[in-house]
Amino acid sequence: MEREFYTCEYCQEGFKPKRRRVQKYCSNTCRSKAHHARKTTSELTTVENPEITTTEEPKTDKPPVGKVEQMSAAGVGNSAAGTLAADGLTYLLTAPQNRPATKGDIANLQAQIKRYHAVKNLPRNPQGANPYFDTLTGKVVYSFMPLYG
Repeated sequence: MEREFYTCEYCQEGFKPKRRRVQKYCSNTCRSKAHHARKTTSELTTVENPEITTTEEPKTDKPPVGKVEQMSAAGVGNSAAGTLAADGLTYLLTAPQNRPATKGDIANLQAQIKRYHAVKNLPRNPQGANPYFDTLTGKVVYSFMPLYG
């Protein structure tokens, strides 16, 4: 026969289990607190005397690893030099057709592309105007005079 109520191992209060297996704790909060309590007590015990616990960190003259105390000009210079070297190598090793387009490249392409192109497979309209495709609007326009540009 299964027990109806259990006792939480952290807060010592009675609770009804919500799962099939035996629960040790009444909630996730108690489970988490019990874990942290076990973890901190095992970290605080010393090897020489396990009964004495300390919360002070050992004092050393060295700064903690990974902690930056202040920014220096040498560090900024090294960072800038590394960035320039990486960008320069990327530019040199990338083929020209694979580099990103600049505003100047796009302006040159737009200058080379004609706005109106003659459409040769459409007949003239009833008034006799020739058909042209307008690349700016994407529509066919008719004109009596040849359109350029």
